[in-house]
Amino acid sequence: MSAQEPVDRHATPDPRADRLRVAIVTGGSRGIGRATVSRLAADGFAVVVGYAGNRELAEAAVKDVTAGGGSAIGVQADVADEQQISALFATAEAEFGGVDVVVHAAGRVLLAPIAELDLAELDALHRTNIRGTFVVAQQAARKIRSGGAVVTFSTSVVGLAFPGYGAYSASKGAVEALTLILARELRGRNITVNAVAPGPTATDLFLDGKDDQTIARLAAQPPLERLGTPADIAEVVAFLASPAGHWINGQIIRPNGGII
Repeated sequence: MSAQEPVDRHATPDPRADRLRVAIVTGGSRGIGRATVSRLAADGFAVVVGYAGNRELAEAAVKDVTAGGGSAIGVQADVADEQQISALFATAEAEFGGVDVVVHAAGRVLLAPIAELDLAELDALHRTNIRGTFVVAQQAARKIRSGGAVVTFSTSVVGLAFPGYGAYSASKGAVEALTLILARELRGRNITVNAVAPGPTATDLFLDGKDDQTIARLAAQPPLERLGTPADIAEVVAFLASPAGHWINGQIIRPNGGII
């Protein structure tokens, strides 16, 4: 080393350097989850595609990865069922040797005024979005390797407070709280924990039930004057999962084109 070369006294060896990097993506068969599967595979991750029920879509996501020379498997699991999620993580370890990144993209959306919402539907929403996030985060905290990353999903609506989003926003507010606490609980393990909170994004789930006028109005809200795309959000996730994003920790990232 020459006298001119600086010495980084804080540098530590990257524990990921000499091993296959493995990512679990729940909700990986469609929408943002599907785009994330493709993006992480492009970065060299072996990907476990978690899905709730649509085997055909999950198999298509796996086939896209393997056709490009990557490694992927599909595993069906209810995110709110701790035994099924434990089995999903065990499958990832058995198939690929461990888990480095967990992206919890699975979730449900339910829109209704608070005064009119069926409480049974509220319970079902919160089972997936709150309990499901907790169950996945719990396994991630137990299983993820040093140098890894956990990425949960919230929504920009938590801050925007759109009418009709009360139940959904409440569930995602819980996700944000859980994410920030987990980041602090994993102190000393070299694992980052962040939430991605997209604005309006052109997924099938988002577009379902909306007329053209509503979609146009939502697309006009950001200063960039368009809806986000699943690929936009997958790029943010990929950054957080990469060594370049490893100094970002305990944050809520709101990729929404500038909606205030």
